[in-house]
Amino acid sequence: MNSLPTAPVDDDGRLAHDIAGEGPAVVLLHGDLLDLTMWDEEFETLAADYQVIRYDARGHGRSSSVTGDWSHAEDLYDLLSHLCVERARLVGLSLGARTALDFALLHPELTESLVLAAPGISGRPFRDPYVIQHTAAQLKAVNRGDGGELFVEEFLRLWVDGPCRSPEDVEPGLRGRMQAAAAANLRAHPGGLCTGRPREVGAAERLHEISVPVLALLGDLDSTDIEGNVTALVDAAPQTRVARVPGAGHMVNLEAPEAFLKEVSAFLAA
Repeated sequence: MNSLPTAPVDDDGRLAHDIAGEGPAVVLLHGDLLDLTMWDEEFETLAADYQVIRYDARGHGRSSSVTGDWSHAEDLYDLLSHLCVERARLVGLSLGARTALDFALLHPELTESLVLAAPGISGRPFRDPYVIQHTAAQLKAVNRGDGGELFVEEFLRLWVDGPCRSPEDVEPGLRGRMQAAAAANLRAHPGGLCTGRPREVGAAERLHEISVPVLALLGDLDSTDIEGNVTALVDAAPQTRVARVPGAGHMVNLEAPEAFLKEVSAFLAA
């Protein structure tokens, strides 16, 4: 994938994106510090039945760097407008799920359904001591002169290893893939960590407005914060179904690809 088309977004930004297949639109939204390649496996498989769109969020991958305040949800709206997509099924992991929820609240007429894997929710604070500890360490590492090495390691401890495992417990190929993606992202967007603020909806207080079908996927080795987010969805959004994935942490689709695709494919088809 040497070059990708780009779509214009607010403030002269560009979103790099990739499209395959024909049929109803399915949009894949990646996690923080990652890029669209985290969906390599799902992209090819789902393209047999859908028009699958994956893209690098602003400040990630081959898209524009952040230069001020921005909205991931409105960037998605601009992308779909550019591609003339009238309605879409959204599949997001972590930050991608957080974006999908905000988008569904801002543009319900464009949202067919939501697959929210290890979901973040805007406006819902972290409470898990493990997450708070490593988030603080990650922020402290921003200004170190090590090229972001410690920052990336704290990201891995937070969202790849998680609170239930040591680094040695995680499959080395997965950890290496996530380390390479996060390090490449820092090299491509070195100023993004200190530039602007995300404009978000505050979905935590508005989950009752989500009226489309929702599939929430939760790895049983993820943090209590993510489990709390799934519980909040179940309590507030009437059409939420939960699929628990044994033996998986935060990177649900990458740790259990077969189980993930089975659940997602059945949900999208329904």
